[in-house]
Amino acid sequence: MSESEDDPRFRSGSVEASHSGSVEASHSAHGGGRPAELRDQALPELLKQISEQTATLVRKEMELAKAEMTVKGKRLGIGAGALGGAGLIGLFAFGALTAFFIRALDHAVADWLAALIVAVVYAMIAGAAALLGKRKVQQGSPPVPTRAIDSTKEDVEWTKSRAKQAQK
Repeated sequence: MSESEDDPRFRSGSVEASHSGSVEASHSAHGGGRPAELRDQALPELLKQISEQTATLVRKEMELAKAEMTVKGKRLGIGAGALGGAGLIGLFAFGALTAFFIRALDHAVADWLAALIVAVVYAMIAGAAALLGKRKVQQGSPPVPTRAIDSTKEDVEWTKSRAKQAQK
C-alpha cells in the first residue's frame, strides 16, 4: 500500500478549516497534513505525487461505486423476485376464483365457499408480496452510486480549494 492510500486527504469528508482559516487535511492517526513540506519539494516530485494520489483516488472511487452498485443490484433482484412471486400467487388466486364461480353457479353449496376462501387467501398473499416487492425496488432505485458521486464531488472541491490556496 502506498503512502498516498494512507493519506487522510484522500478520504471523503476529511477536509476541514484550520485555525488560520486556510484549508488543510484533517489531522489523524496517520500524521496530519504537510503543507510546509509540499512547498519545499521540487515540481517533478509534486507532479509524481499528484499522479500517484490521483490514481489512488480514482481506484478508491471505483471500488466505492462497485460496492454501492452491488448493494443496489441485490435490492433490485429481491424486489423483482417478490414481484414475480406476487404474479404467480395472483395467478393462483385467479384459478381459485374461477373454481369459485364454477362451483357457485353449478351447485350453490358449501364447496363454493371453500373456493372463495382459498381465493381470498391467495389474493392477500399476492398483495403482501407485491407491497414487499415495490418497497425493495424503491430502495434500490435509481441504480446510481450516489455515495461515490458525492465523494468524488467532495474530492473535486477539496482539490479546487488547494489549487486556489497554492496560487496565493
